[in-house]
Amino acid sequence: MNKSGPIRVVIVDDHAVVRSGLAAFLMAFDDLELAGQAAGGEEAVALCAQVRPDVVLMDLVMPDMDGAAATQAIRQQTPQTRVIVLTSFKEEQLVQAALRAGAIGYLLKNVSAAELASAIRAARDGRPTLAPEATQVLIDANNRPPSLGHDLTHREREVLSLLIRGLDNAGIARELVVSRSTAKFHVSSILSKLGVASRTEAVALAMQHHLVS
Repeated sequence: MNKSGPIRVVIVDDHAVVRSGLAAFLMAFDDLELAGQAAGGEEAVALCAQVRPDVVLMDLVMPDMDGAAATQAIRQQTPQTRVIVLTSFKEEQLVQAALRAGAIGYLLKNVSAAELASAIRAARDGRPTLAPEATQVLIDANNRPPSLGHDLTHREREVLSLLIRGLDNAGIARELVVSRSTAKFHVSSILSKLGVASRTEAVALAMQHHLVS
């Protein structure tokens, strides 16, 4: 990656008007250069393998390969290429998926030209940029109380599924090839973690919240 020359940028978006607008935006900055355009994720992966850009502006929702999958593929084949997601969507699952895939930035399409240019420069230097809305959904997700049953072990989920089938402690012990005391211990632990007083309540909660498959 050449930090002395212009920052080479690939634009990925399935809307031609968006690609055109972003290409015109790049021309307004002397230190930014258009390295190529792609209308979908698969095309973007192939293009980046050829031109090895510094930064990719990546749409998320596209018909063939979504932006998160394309980001992951690009990062695997050209780790020096940085990806900024540029999207209209701010849902938590999309933000999380993009960051897990290796995106260094997550911006909404209402970002100003100056902010986008700054984010591109930051990405080339390895510094992340997140839209305030993306930051907020991550904070909200982190502060959300853990879901019911999050602390159940794999064995306890097995026992819970047997409770749903109506087995008593003896039946659970036979099914799992453990002692009755071990089965009783697992049942007691399940009741405690679910905050219920009876097996019937545990079964009702498990079915209501789909705690076992």
